[in-house]
Amino acid sequence: MSFLLLKAIHVTCAASSFVLFFLRGIWSLNGSPIMRQRWVKLVPHIVDTLLLASAIALAFTIRQYPFVDAWLTAKVAGLLLYIGLGLIALRYGRSKTVRLSAWLAAQAVFVYIVLVAGSHNPIPFIHQG
Repeated sequence: MSFLLLKAIHVTCAASSFVLFFLRGIWSLNGSPIMRQRWVKLVPHIVDTLLLASAIALAFTIRQYPFVDAWLTAKVAGLLLYIGLGLIALRYGRSKTVRLSAWLAAQAVFVYIVLVAGSHNPIPFIHQG
């Protein structure tokens, strides 16, 4: 599979994953019954699986790897934090304030991951020239 196709799949899955997380956060915080619909529980897992598979394929394609290349290590660390915050936001947060805080923090982490991906820099806020 070509690099451009893999990248397109990865970016599309990342955007879809974020939109689904954003919506599920709103629905969860508002106590919407839509959260109990089967597709809401199933589709995010399918999208996230495709996202992870495309990420692994891209890493092999460009021959850069987590724990070898700093920017990919930062993306993996960010991903783990994003998942943890997402679990708190959507499932394990004991109060609405905790869930809202985790949901907002997860969105900030997602932005960080995108910035790292675009810059290939683990500290994308600092210009290295």
